[in-house]
Amino acid sequence: SQLLRRLRFAGVDVEVGDLARRAAQSATSLKDIDLASALTYDERRRLDRDAPAAIAVRSGRSHALDYGEDGSVSASVKLQELFGLAETPTVGPRKEPVRLALLSPSGRPVQTTRDLRSFWNTTYADVRKELRGRYPKHPWPEDPWTATPTARTTKRAGRRP
Repeated sequence: SQLLRRLRFAGVDVEVGDLARRAAQSATSLKDIDLASALTYDERRRLDRDAPAAIAVRSGRSHALDYGEDGSVSASVKLQELFGLAETPTVGPRKEPVRLALLSPSGRPVQTTRDLRSFWNTTYADVRKELRGRYPKHPWPEDPWTATPTARTTKRAGRRP
């Protein structure tokens, strides 16, 4: 269903029955049917360009995008990985803003936003105040605009394995 939502979001007009038939031609069992592999080169290129499966964030990691039935796009990202990012990432030909579920270090959502700049300017201070005591090993800078984005704790932030 995610593939079909991505295709719809990207505006790639594909007949699902034809796609399923193409995918089934090389399959030997039902579990071998892979609709994505049956896309043409042009369909795949448009899909990857206009409805990517993931976005890269400032920490260097990438996070999966979830395409909703209603045409929305969302991603869950740890808050520290977005330090310094003012503009909310956008995708697709319409430049749809990604709804970001900002996560605590434990992976729990603490805020959802489509306006990252507003979050940093208005809400971050309260979130910081609430979470820095709970997660003291993670960075909670007063100025998120100049902080280095990271997925690591403060103890390991400077070291590379």
